[in-house]
Amino acid sequence: MSRIDTLPDSGPALSLRHALYRAGREYKGGITTLAFDMGMDLDALQKKLKHDEERRWLNPDELEEVLQFTSDKRVLDALGRAAGVVWYRPQPVPATNEQLKAVGLLLEEAAQFVSSMHEGAADNVWELHEVQKLEACGIDVIRQVLAIIAGARQAMEDCAHG
Repeated sequence: MSRIDTLPDSGPALSLRHALYRAGREYKGGITTLAFDMGMDLDALQKKLKHDEERRWLNPDELEEVLQFTSDKRVLDALGRAAGVVWYRPQPVPATNEQLKAVGLLLEEAAQFVSSMHEGAADNVWELHEVQKLEACGIDVIRQVLAIIAGARQAMEDCAHG
């Protein structure tokens, strides 16, 4: 993932075409390695991932393979946005007091952020950048809470089986 994508104000989420292009370009070992891992001709994959190429597109199986190999967050975000869903990678986080406090802190920060958005709510005119920031903040909170829930479930199952 590009350093630019990790910045707090990295701008709007990428379109699926741009996300796929960047995922292929930034795959470990580059697009050559991705083509090899997928068992695909390098030239064909380059053309299918090029974001401004209109003649060739990934078919569903190829899209699935690119996602499987890259696990690129930007591609998942673009797909989730198109479907109106939030995704999260089930990586359990221990449900400890410290983790719960961290989520509490995250929720406080999210609440302060939402409160700071009063300008958009006051006149009922929301600008694109305001909605994108609000959306990103909300999705981060949801992912953190789901990770802690997964951690609590894993700890419960470990106790039951151990």
